[in-house]
Amino acid sequence: MSTQHSEVSVVETVLGPLSVTRTGSGQPAFLWHSMFLDSETFDPVTEKLGRHRELFLVDGPGHGNSPGPREIYDLHDCAVAAVQLLDAFRVDTPVDWLGNAWGGHVGILLAEGWPSRLRTLTMIGTPAYPLPTAQRLKTALLVGMFRVIGPSRLSGLVVDALVGADGEPGSRAAAEEAVRDSFRRGDKQGKYWAMRSLMLRRPDLSAVFERVQTPTLLIAGQNDAMYDLDKAELLAAAMPNAVLMPVAGGGHAAPLYVAADEVSQAVLEFWDTGRLPVR
Repeated sequence: MSTQHSEVSVVETVLGPLSVTRTGSGQPAFLWHSMFLDSETFDPVTEKLGRHRELFLVDGPGHGNSPGPREIYDLHDCAVAAVQLLDAFRVDTPVDWLGNAWGGHVGILLAEGWPSRLRTLTMIGTPAYPLPTAQRLKTALLVGMFRVIGPSRLSGLVVDALVGADGEPGSRAAAEEAVRDSFRRGDKQGKYWAMRSLMLRRPDLSAVFERVQTPTLLIAGQNDAMYDLDKAELLAAAMPNAVLMPVAGGGHAAPLYVAADEVSQAVLEFWDTGRLPVR
């Protein structure tokens, strides 16, 4: 956990109250986590990034301390909620947006719909495509089981998906513990509706990616089974102002733990210069 001073605010949005932790100093940067997780999963990079930016760490609806709606919603609703957060904190200058998986999807829709609000966009483990059919069926089963038995008995499956087997034993163990704990936290019903709304109904965003002009850094775990690096490389090449940076990691959230130093350094260089790293 960061040793920097932090304060927590709750902001009313179209998706209900969202909890936001504010820490660090400097220009504003907003961070939104992956599905199943919460803002604490950024802990490995928060202190280093917070020395250079004022960080606004969002708990997405149904996760962490944000209860979430009890109805279907979509990624556009999440982007609208993000704009409401910017307005609530009176952030009137373009921000640096850092999103992990789900948070990256929110960021890309922000960059398309409200381009003047973003200075840069960084996405970690954020695929552009809907779940393949086989994965969608497995996910539908997981969502149904989650509603009946809750998170505790399913946490191993989520750890395997979001962490994988890459990295040093110590960093991987820390990632496994963090993912397990954050999956078990939060509002069960809110998380269920988030899973139904945003995982099973995730649209094809590839055309959105290709239209976005915001400088964009794509970070992906080299062995993430749910993020095809070959497709990611083609997508980055098709984007007007983007680059893909593969790092160690076998799941969407793994780079934050098994490659925390590399991720932090790349993000800070990107934020400081506004230019994409040469890879």
